[in-house]
Amino acid sequence: MAMNFNELSGLKQWATVIAGGALVTTALYFTVFKSQTDKNASARHAVEDKVRENNELESYRPKLKDMERQLANLKQQLEIERRIVPDEKQVDTFIETLDGEAQKAGVELRRFGAKPVVSKEYYTEVPFELELDGPYYSMLNFFDRVGKLERIVNVSGLLVATTKTATDAKVKHTYQYAPNESVAATFTATTFFSHDLVPPAAGPGTKTASK
Repeated sequence: MAMNFNELSGLKQWATVIAGGALVTTALYFTVFKSQTDKNASARHAVEDKVRENNELESYRPKLKDMERQLANLKQQLEIERRIVPDEKQVDTFIETLDGEAQKAGVELRRFGAKPVVSKEYYTEVPFELELDGPYYSMLNFFDRVGKLERIVNVSGLLVATTKTATDAKVKHTYQYAPNESVAATFTATTFFSHDLVPPAAGPGTKTASK
């Protein structure tokens, strides 16, 4: 038989209120509070993971400047190596460089003749046969300049003769030499390129200068 709440005794009314409150509290816990608690726990774990990750990355901060400095040094070394042994097909630049050093030294480069390239394991040798004439000490100055170039240039097979007997140096052409020109010479100048880039062979040519 149903009984009205007001008909209950005071003690039973309090018991009913307490039981109802406990029921509501339990329902709220499993529906609202627990869900929010789980979200808070998940967020706390995410924050802890991020803090741990930041702490691990923070240990690299003192090394960052050293790494940047090492990277800059490597880039500088690579640039120097590219000037010494270019990784591009710079045959024209090489010829212009030798011609420029010849003008500074006071000698005349008469002919550039390409010779067969030689492929090595890590680089390619690119030799050229050249003829020059000029004053004796100017010739020495030219070879001294070539030896001081950043780019590696090997000189071999040097033959020197007086301009009156230029054929003794195996020159292929004779010219109207100036009075101060005392020697004529032939030699092979070999430069180097990165192995994977073989420059095209330049055809033989003769450079004539007015005297």
